[in-house]
Parts: sequence; C-alpha cells; structure tokens
Amino acid sequence: MARKRKGRDIHGWLVVDKPAGISSNAVVNKVRWAMDAKKAGHAGTLDPEATGVLAVALGEATKTVPYITDALKAYEFTVRLGQATNTDDAEGEVIAESDARPTDADIEAALGAFIGDIMQVPPKFSAVKIDGERAYKLARDDEDFEIAARPLWVEGLVMTDRPDADHVTLELTCGKGGYVRAIARDLGAALGCHGHVRELRRIWSGPFDAEDGVSMETIEELAKTGELDQYLRPLEEGLEDLPELKATTEGATRLRHGNPGMVLGGDVEYGDEAWASFEGKAVAVGIYRSGELHPSRVFNQ
Repeated sequence: MARKRKGRDIHGWLVVDKPAGISSNAVVNKVRWAMDAKKAGHAGTLDPEATGVLAVALGEATKTVPYITDALKAYEFTVRLGQATNTDDAEGEVIAESDARPTDADIEAALGAFIGDIMQVPPKFSAVKIDGERAYKLARDDEDFEIAARPLWVEGLVMTDRPDADHVTLELTCGKGGYVRAIARDLGAALGCHGHVRELRRIWSGPFDAEDGVSMETIEELAKTGELDQYLRPLEEGLEDLPELKATTEGATRLRHGNPGMVLGGDVEYGDEAWASFEGKAVAVGIYRSGELHPSRVFNQ
C-alpha cells in the first residue's frame, strides 16, 4: 500500500525570481517545504547560474504545467564574443578563441537568421536524451555523439545593449524547447568570432513576470508561517491561453467525476480545447463538443 504524502492540499502558482547558484529542482523542493505542500513542480528548467522566472506549481496547478511550458517566454542574456566553451556558457572550458569582433551593424544583420521557424541543435551539456542517456552525462564522459537539430519558433531576437567590444546583450522571445546557449553559440559562429552565454535571465514566461516573482530570501523568511500564501497565484492563471467556458451546476458535477459535462456557449468551436469553470474555479480542461466539455484533466480544488 502506497504511503500517503504529507502536507497541505494547497493549489496555485508561486512565481519565484530564481537567483544564480541554485538548481530549479532545489527551488521547487524549498517551496514545497516552505509552504508545506503535498505536491509541487515547475514549468521549465533554468540552468543553475541563470536567474529569473521559475513558476512553481502547487497541488492541482501541476496539471496546468504543460500550458505554461508550451507558452512563449522571454530571456535577456549577454553573449561573450570571441570565445567558445564546451558548455556554451561561462561555466565551461574555453575550447576556441578569436580576435575578430563584429560591429553593431554586423550583429544586427545576423539576428534575422535566428527569427521565425528555425532548426536548433541543443548544447551537448543538456538534458536531451541520446539512446536513453542524458547528453550531459555522455559529454562529461568525453563520449563522441551528435544531437539532432530540432525545430524552434523564435518570435523575436533583438540587441538591447553593447557594453563593449567583447559583449552584446540580447532579448529573445521564443516557444517551447529553446536553448539560449545554442543561440549564443550559433550567433558567434555566424559572426565568425565564437560566442557563449555569460549571463542569462528569464524575464517572463507565459503570464508570469520576473518583476512579480518572490525572492528566495522571502521564501526563507516566511517559511512555515502561512504568510507565503499571500503570494500564491490562482491555478487558473496557468490556463490563460485557453478559452474559458462556464459549466452548469450539473455539468460541473459530471466534469469533476471525469464525465462530459454541459457548459454554456462561448467563443469556442467544435473540437477546440478549452477549460470549464464553476463559481470562479477551474473544474476541467477538455475538448468542446456540441455544448459539452469532454475532460482530459480534472481539477479537485
């Protein structure tokens, strides 16, 4: 018999402004402990040295994680020009150098090739699986392997600052699965000078902004007091990109039991994915068909 997980039944999102020097999983574990939550997860890993938005889902909000993971997100990052590293960031070993330095105009001209539907090869030091093994484990063991290119949607890539000849600061807006380190690596290659990420910050992810994030200091200070609850965001914010339909009383009851339930008409067409609410709370996500929502995810909050 499975052991019952201890903790509170608490549902919603805690948006953390992650500092450098801590892993995403460590942040999740700290939030779960601080809020005494039964269940927690995050919507998109940040590298340990990266900062910014780490959206932590608690309880039933974990069922909405895929919708945040799939949403657009934006990063501000600084590229160190003239050097390539084996990890494509400042944590790795320098493996190539160049004295060439592009002009601002050169950089602006090169950015266009990275916008729209592009193909991107993830860094070798990444969690991509190669024949069942994580790429970073193979890389650490000096194994010889290749990673296949994969599609990425890039909404925008703009230069926001040029502090000096060795550095350029960029802002990237992209879809799911993008590696900022790969953008820096490939931009350096395109400019003929090499490049790697020196600093990286996720400034927003879906509906969540870094400027609204809770610091780790605040989480530590308010841990186990219940006062952290004031920073909890509704589960429903994770469904912002889906249309909302109002469930009838009977429909809500049926949906909560995993059955198709009646919903009031909205701006949704047959076969569309939507979510149903009742008395202001999300009840289910599913497919709309002829006045009913056919649930794929049910929320018990």
